[in-house]
Amino acid sequence: MNVRRAGRGLLAAAIVLMLAGCAGLPTSGPVNAGLPIGEEGEIADPTPIAQGPLPGADPVDIARGFLEASVTPAGNWETAQEFLTEDFAARWKPGSSVAIDESLSSRHYDADSESLDDSATSAVVSVQLEQVASVDAAGAYTESQGSSTRVFRLERPKDGEWRIAEAPDGIVLDADSLQQVYRRYNLQYFDQSWTHLVPDVRWFPRRPSMATTITRALISGEPSEWLAPAVRTAFADEIALAGDAVPVDASQVAAVSLTRAALSASPVALARMRTQLEASLAGLGISEVVFSVDGAPLETDTVSLAQPVIDPGLLVLNDESFGVAVGQELTPIPALTAQIAKIDEPISAIDVALDGSMAAVQMADHSVWAVRDGATDELDGRADLIAPSVDPFGFTWTVPRATPRALEARGTDVERHLIEQAWPDATSISQLRVSADGARVAAVITAGGQRGLVVAAVVRDENGVPVRLGDEIRPVTLLKDAAQGLAWIGSDTLAVLSNASDPVLTTHVVGGPATFSTAPGGAKSLSGGKNSAAVRVLSSDGIVYAQRGSSWQQSVSGVLVLGTRAGY
Repeated sequence: MNVRRAGRGLLAAAIVLMLAGCAGLPTSGPVNAGLPIGEEGEIADPTPIAQGPLPGADPVDIARGFLEASVTPAGNWETAQEFLTEDFAARWKPGSSVAIDESLSSRHYDADSESLDDSATSAVVSVQLEQVASVDAAGAYTESQGSSTRVFRLERPKDGEWRIAEAPDGIVLDADSLQQVYRRYNLQYFDQSWTHLVPDVRWFPRRPSMATTITRALISGEPSEWLAPAVRTAFADEIALAGDAVPVDASQVAAVSLTRAALSASPVALARMRTQLEASLAGLGISEVVFSVDGAPLETDTVSLAQPVIDPGLLVLNDESFGVAVGQELTPIPALTAQIAKIDEPISAIDVALDGSMAAVQMADHSVWAVRDGATDELDGRADLIAPSVDPFGFTWTVPRATPRALEARGTDVERHLIEQAWPDATSISQLRVSADGARVAAVITAGGQRGLVVAAVVRDENGVPVRLGDEIRPVTLLKDAAQGLAWIGSDTLAVLSNASDPVLTTHVVGGPATFSTAPGGAKSLSGGKNSAAVRVLSSDGIVYAQRGSSWQQSVSGVLVLGTRAGY
């Protein structure tokens, strides 16, 4: 038996090296649908049920059944363990890695010829996968495209059945099954100023003990390596979850028992811990966290965070004014509209600060200017700058297209701050957006001849000045076509507008798979927002479109520039 197909060529070296790496998830405990809220957590979503090995199955059937049993995580993948020898089942670690491939039909099995002999007692089966992503032991998702091979050694006792005696640890899921078996959660960390929460996307198997899984991952785990330089956790190293469970009662209050080290934490630290954990558990519908030590409650408050941005609406520049569009009418923005009206040069981009007091305006000659009430000051006059991005601390980020390492930020004093470690391997950059928490920056760069969407941590000094990017540039995806626009959607998702002959809007969870939709014809720029309903696209004929389901609806016409809001 020999079934093969030539694998796809590996993607070009530079960004593929960034995308490389496979691993898996910590998992334990059975999946028992119907567990009441309050005993161990919320009721788990149902997952597919796999079939165990059939009598008389040959080595390829056993290998195939074993891989397909990955869709059933119940009992620490007890169905998959039925395909293993008793000795190997005790050693196999399903939670060490998750490899995600294209589909079941793209898997190709190759068995050694000796296994076809009726008297054979051992066999080797190799499986070629068209891998698209992986999830590591902490639940972090990474896109990693290319062919990979898994090898299984099987044994058959006399008058017995074939079983797998050696195999790689971890499981394999096809792309369609990932979100049936796993669910995405955001572990929340503080930024360096302790004023914003920053999400760290993780994937965990669907099961009834998710409150316990998330709490343990936050308290005892670490932020993703690429994000770590920009975030902090309120949980000191010596503080841990006491016991094996986090009960959630009918009022959606989670009872979290901590080790005695929590008694030494200050009131501020406890308040930060509660704030951080409540935000991490919010995706489960949990409304409150109550801490205790040895059964005695810990009195804790929560801390105040930076106020969420009020969506200003659709920001546009037409041939008469700049403001918030309501239908075809524009509402002026105090401190900005009148000052922008004084600019005689053509404008190509406008990014408005969170508080609306300032805007970074790019002229047609690529220079970037700070516009505020009664003043228009040049921020950066370097040649061939890409569109600027204003961060939540009031710094405007600028960079020339051909020199990504020359990334700079300027505050209201127009003082130049060179940001170190900016994409050292990139040869060009076309898009840049700082997130609303100011702890992350996304960019479209070219490295090694390949275009990719990447993110990096933003490291700031004690005054909030950005000084460098994190050591690890985190790849999100490779891009086939040049990008016309880049925007944040909410706190954990990026949207990219391509300029292919048929424009496409692609949304990428930072740490998750992508979704694709056709963009309006002639689409040339993009603005984001707190959710997908706030996304807008400007076409070359001056029409702004809003996405409604799978279609695009005309919103405003006669638009010269689609404005953006800092952080989106």
